[in-house]
Amino acid sequence: MRTQGMRTQWQLFLAFLRVGLLGFGGGPSMIPLVRAEVVTRYAWMDDAEFGDVLAIGNTLPGPIATKMAGYIGYRVGGLGGCVIAVLAQILPCIVAMVALLGLFTRYRDQRWIEGMSQGVVPVVMVMMAQLTWDFWQKSRAALGWIASLIMGAVAGGLIYGLDIHPGLVIGAILVAALLRPERNRRRKEASS
Repeated sequence: MRTQGMRTQWQLFLAFLRVGLLGFGGGPSMIPLVRAEVVTRYAWMDDAEFGDVLAIGNTLPGPIATKMAGYIGYRVGGLGGCVIAVLAQILPCIVAMVALLGLFTRYRDQRWIEGMSQGVVPVVMVMMAQLTWDFWQKSRAALGWIASLIMGAVAGGLIYGLDIHPGLVIGAILVAALLRPERNRRRKEASS
């Protein structure tokens, strides 16, 4: 039992260490990496649960990747798992910042430094596209493609057209989803 707990903590550390080491481009670029570790590699949750964590995490203030590490770490390994996951994710960034900032400052005008940062962008783009496709499939399976398209268009219009914070849009959808099952249950009770 204790060995299993230690093994889980070690897996949490490795999973979020990889995310922290490879997550170039900020929090959103880390999301596909977190999914790859949490859903694909270790199967600590399925895509639906991961989508819920991502949606709720987006409604709260602070960096999304750190919030996800804290929650997933807590869920998988308790309070110790939460601390281990957050530390494993942020320590590589801190060490890299301290170690590489001097190097970057010294060679910032070199073409290879510019090429490094620009070369990562297409890779992150592909990972985000894959994540978008996965969420499209999940939404289409749950709501149908017409409702998914309409909700996506409305959310895009609110976020990018009217500059409404994504957290408010997600929060409104969560409130609507919380209210919806109650109405359906009343209809079922009335018909029986």
